[in-house]
Amino acid sequence: MKQTQLVLISGMSGAGRSTVAHAMEDLGWYVVDNLPPALLTNLIKLVSPTIKRIAVVVDVRGREFFNDLNNSLAELTESGLNRQILFVDASDESLVRRFEATRRPHPLQAADRIVDGINKERDRLREIRSSADLVIDTSALNIHQLEHKVSEIFRTDENADLRVNILSFGYKYGLPVDADLVMDCRFIANPHWKPELRPLTGLDPAVRTEVLAADNVQEFLARYQDLFETMANGFITEGRKFLTLAIGCTGGKHRSVAIAEELVNRVTKGKKLAGKQIIATAVHRDLGREV
Repeated sequence: MKQTQLVLISGMSGAGRSTVAHAMEDLGWYVVDNLPPALLTNLIKLVSPTIKRIAVVVDVRGREFFNDLNNSLAELTESGLNRQILFVDASDESLVRRFEATRRPHPLQAADRIVDGINKERDRLREIRSSADLVIDTSALNIHQLEHKVSEIFRTDENADLRVNILSFGYKYGLPVDADLVMDCRFIANPHWKPELRPLTGLDPAVRTEVLAADNVQEFLARYQDLFETMANGFITEGRKFLTLAIGCTGGKHRSVAIAEELVNRVTKGKKLAGKQIIATAVHRDLGREV
């Protein structure tokens, strides 16, 4: 019998929790929004006989009920349930802009400023963020990009033991806050300086060939793959289901994109590591942002 999967969706107000919930609902998950944490165990007992993929949004809108979350998580862990925590985050600047655009107050703002409410919420959510299996930073994502990212993560083989998100990014746009491991590929000769390659991206065969044939790249890929497999073994042993590997270059257009795509080919393709199934997908955070 298929084991019940539970994903707890939490995160900062304005970061995109509702978008994540809607995307998972579109993928066939049974989604419950703003459930008091004390009712989690009862919900699982009620629906798990017939529903095997459940997502629950838990956040500070629950007010005093949110304090029951740790107890509920402990009960679920003791029951042996396959559960993960997804935390949706964004920079303070992004959150302030979003609240100002909608002209809605932050739920913890009261008579203070928006940023004061954000600070209170970060403090209250600090513990659950630190224990999250997957953190998605939506600072640079629009609604459609966030929906696509959620789809890439949760539409894959539900029997996978580890889902790996390989994220390309540009250093000039800032480090991704949701990465478990960040690697720098700016040591590779930049295709940007070749006029025929400049308008292309790392998804184009000509750029991919140029990047993968550059000095030391094959050695870098082999050593990175070894490092990943060491980490993956540990994460699987610890019960982690998600891993984000970030690969950065200057603008996130050529080198990091090509390397991320190559790593997906090396990590997945139905490969099993120590008998475990691994599914990898590539997400290119800054592709298309160049001016």
